[in-house]
Amino acid sequence: MIRIVFFDAGGTILEPYPTFAEAFTRICRAHGYEVAPADVQAVFHEQGPNVADAARKAGVVNATTSAESSQIFWRYLYTMFLEALGIQDDELRDDLLATFSDKASYKLFPEVLGSFEQLRAGGYRLGLISNFEGWLEEVLIEEKAGDIFEVKVISGIEGVEKPDPYIYRLALERAGVAPEESVHVGDSITNDLEPATAIGMKAVMIDRSGSFPHTSFPRITTLEELPALLRKL
Repeated sequence: MIRIVFFDAGGTILEPYPTFAEAFTRICRAHGYEVAPADVQAVFHEQGPNVADAARKAGVVNATTSAESSQIFWRYLYTMFLEALGIQDDELRDDLLATFSDKASYKLFPEVLGSFEQLRAGGYRLGLISNFEGWLEEVLIEEKAGDIFEVKVISGIEGVEKPDPYIYRLALERAGVAPEESVHVGDSITNDLEPATAIGMKAVMIDRSGSFPHTSFPRITTLEELPALLRKL
């Protein structure tokens, strides 16, 4: 029986606001570069799955666990994004970093709170396992989700990142449940789904952009679909 449902944060319950592509485009235009949101989105889909590789190339391990490593990683990633758009501009890169490091730039996806209420009404406990800087807690409070999760394991606080199995075991220990009594919902195969299932948890992919229609993992495109799926697991 599933007793607790854990969630990833970025891309799963939380998104840049208004959207990553729109915010990215707005900042580029403020610096004199005409960039279309569709082009930014295309680069994001191409580069996004390679974030772990980007961290290694930047020489960073556990990018979210210190302010210094976080800045090195995100500078490298935004440089990579801009180069894919044919732009080289350090000032623009640093403006992107400042914007997307501001808690005011993030919002919960529209259906999240309602879906959480439905899950809790169905008897499920809720938890969070996220690679994110420590200020994620402030975002959750601002978004009226600060007290929803019984267990919160955030890499920027704990000092360890997914896909390290320790972060999942820590969450299970704090929740007091066995792996088979839990589900982890996330948008990354390498950071969320594979490491969770490797230690015996169930895993569900949330594929909001429709990028993984043929994944072997149970798949949803919105959290509204999750309660019905959980009943089948």
